Amino acid sequence: MAASRRTPIREKDLQGLKYFKILGPLLERLHDDATTRDRAGNRRLFYDQYACLLLLFFFNPVVKSLRGIQQASALDKVQRLFGCDRVSRGSLSEASRVFDPELLHHIIGDIAAQTLPLVHGKEAEALRGLTAVDGSLLHALPKMAWALWKDPQHRAVKMHVHFDVLKAVPTDVSVTTGNDSERDELRVRLQPGGFYVIDRGYRGWSFFEDIIDGGASFVGRVQDNTVIQAAEERPRTAAARAAGVVRDVVMKQTGNERHQTELRHPLRLVVVDTGKRLLNGQPDLLILCTNRLDLPAEMVALAYKHRWAIELFFRWLKCILGCRHLLANSRAGVTIQIYLAIIASLLISLWVGRKPTVRTLEMLQFYFTGWATEEELMTHLNQLQPHQ
Repeated sequence: MAASRRTPIREKDLQGLKYFKILGPLLERLHDDATTRDRAGNRRLFYDQYACLLLLFFFNPVVKSLRGIQQASALDKVQRLFGCDRVSRGSLSEASRVFDPELLHHIIGDIAAQTLPLVHGKEAEALRGLTAVDGSLLHALPKMAWALWKDPQHRAVKMHVHFDVLKAVPTDVSVTTGNDSERDELRVRLQPGGFYVIDRGYRGWSFFEDIIDGGASFVGRVQDNTVIQAAEERPRTAAARAAGVVRDVVMKQTGNERHQTELRHPLRLVVVDTGKRLLNGQPDLLILCTNRLDLPAEMVALAYKHRWAIELFFRWLKCILGCRHLLANSRAGVTIQIYLAIIASLLISLWVGRKPTVRTLEMLQFYFTGWATEEELMTHLNQLQPHQ
């Protein structure tokens, strides 16, 4: 059966374009990138215009592909707002290869700095600056030879994200091949004074000491069979017991009697009962490691619980914003798309002023497609509950 024809994108399908006006000052710095190579002065699609066209992909559900972006560029309203002419798919493809992704990376930092904490109180004060760090794969095409992963038929790109737990926004991201090490990437982007929460994929005593040497602190999970050699048993407070803490120790060496490793920095292990049971009937315990000797045990447990925020963000980015559908094949093009997806997420957080939900993005898309009025959008936003 013949494939159904795509419905052309019309101007009335794209509403809310006025919100793109606030991007002007942020994206102006992109305009002259890659213009020096155009000695004949033939370039018609500039970096700031290309970035705005890609953002249409994230905000408008009717724009589903590179062809949809090309159709949108032919609309008078889009051309007047973005200052561009109708672009060809060849121009879009060329743009993904010649523009510098790192210029967008700086914009991510600028927008993230404008966001405010959504969580307040004693817990927020104790966990100030807590950043969840993790990597997530995006499947790539076999022809993307640079995206090394399992084998020539299974390619992937990995995005390494830093997510501010209290602000509920991403603050940093980098893009590598699927095979690249998450620990090595964190070493490169480690910030002195940073406070990181990481999962078992980052475990390693030498890596933990690298974090400390970098002037940062962490909470991370270690193997369930970790041999605990306690240098100091800490008493558990009532608050710690209520949080499920069953043991709190300081250790200065690891390993068993045959293979012991002296630690250059004292580390702390906090054992937490999740309240669940394993298949063998034993309690499901989390063994958490941290160099924060000053942090109450219940706050260590809470910090690790907040790690799930980044998993939810990955789901939001891939399934809701649609970032799992790659629009480019080159490393630079994929990096630009991921950076713009992060920017789109940050813009939503700025517009909403609270942690957005799936329903929030749906309402924004209803508004951008003309199905919801601005008054209905604002009614939804005002109904969002602020974090305490």
